[in-house]
Amino acid sequence: MSHRIWALLSTVAATTLLASAAFADDQAPAAAAPATPAAPASWMSGIKFSGHIEAGATMNPASPSNGVNFGHLFTDKANQIVLNQAAITIERDPDPKATSIDIGFKIQGMYGSDSRYTHFLGELDHETSMRNSFDIVEANVTAHLPFLTAGGIDVKVGQFSTPLGVEVIDPTGNFFYSKGYIFNFGIPLKHTGVLTTTHVNSILDIYAGYTTGVNTSLGSAGGYNDGQFHFLGGIGLNFKNLTVLALTHIGPENPGPVEGVDVHGQMRYLSDIVVTWHVNDKLTSTTELNYIRDDGFSAAGGGVAEYLTYPLSSTITAGIRGEIWRDADGFFVAGFPGNNDFVNLEEGLPTTAYGVGSATYGAITLGLNIKPAHLPKMIDGLNIRPEIRYDSTLSGSGAFTGSDAVLGKDQFTIGLDVVIPLAF
Repeated sequence: MSHRIWALLSTVAATTLLASAAFADDQAPAAAAPATPAAPASWMSGIKFSGHIEAGATMNPASPSNGVNFGHLFTDKANQIVLNQAAITIERDPDPKATSIDIGFKIQGMYGSDSRYTHFLGELDHETSMRNSFDIVEANVTAHLPFLTAGGIDVKVGQFSTPLGVEVIDPTGNFFYSKGYIFNFGIPLKHTGVLTTTHVNSILDIYAGYTTGVNTSLGSAGGYNDGQFHFLGGIGLNFKNLTVLALTHIGPENPGPVEGVDVHGQMRYLSDIVVTWHVNDKLTSTTELNYIRDDGFSAAGGGVAEYLTYPLSSTITAGIRGEIWRDADGFFVAGFPGNNDFVNLEEGLPTTAYGVGSATYGAITLGLNIKPAHLPKMIDGLNIRPEIRYDSTLSGSGAFTGSDAVLGKDQFTIGLDVVIPLAF
């Protein structure tokens, strides 16, 4: 995979956009105007308080000697029960139909083992060496501006989760307990900056923004390149049963100083395309294409993932995720035995993190979402998520550690978590 391939994908997406927009204008009948929801009685009445708790375990029959499920991040602790997240959210969503400027916000904080991988650099990232820690997931102001286009412009300023990718930090937004290689190694997780979304028409959205980098905050401790320009943007296409989201983040990301690397001038490109197709009333297909390149270290990676979900009953939904991800130079995929290893690596500090060199990884995950009916309102939506997952190195040396510390070419894990949403 190369710059040329990504350029080709971008060209195809742009061509599809122009053709579909023209077809929609010339062929599609005028859609009936959606019913406008009743406006809140007051600005304050739109504020929502919510939360969630996630805990689980990932069993590895090989009992790896270092305790790490390689290829996993958020489910990397083998044969141990973990508190992934306990989160609280306070938010107000701007009204997308408002005829005047409408202001909202979101503040979300969490405590748990997931924070090892989600910290903004310079914010609570070295408060403890323990597995569980506090993290600010989001802290931003949002606004809907009913200007320029029929759909207006949405603006987000502050700290926010990345719009790239299928999977998200909040477990209530994911089907599976474990995360794929793309989420772990191929996209940013969070940004500090500004993001605009212009709703050109019912089909086309244009994203454009400025950030301080990948997982960075502000100031000298918040990232070595936060004074440099980083672009976040792309397009979204919205059809009746199909959506396409093609986004990229470009900017210098390497900590400095690094011998032989222009940390302020050599770019890291993280690009992602998500195609979601509602095949029928039950079957949903989601395809993700990913490409990442770091010019400073001449390293590239990327791959493809496919998700299929299908409800078996009113309370049980089955899903499958298949993924192939190539770490061409052995630069991106790593294991992190220490609780601060991931942050230390991002900041260029000493770490016990380890990689295995160039390899192509394959993984297939089968899982269920079980949502019991007739629960109390406060925990309505409780989700039990069992899964079985098989990882393998399709090329390159072994990557997965067994009880004898010998690297093998495959890994089998059984995961189970419980996600409890909290409504206040």
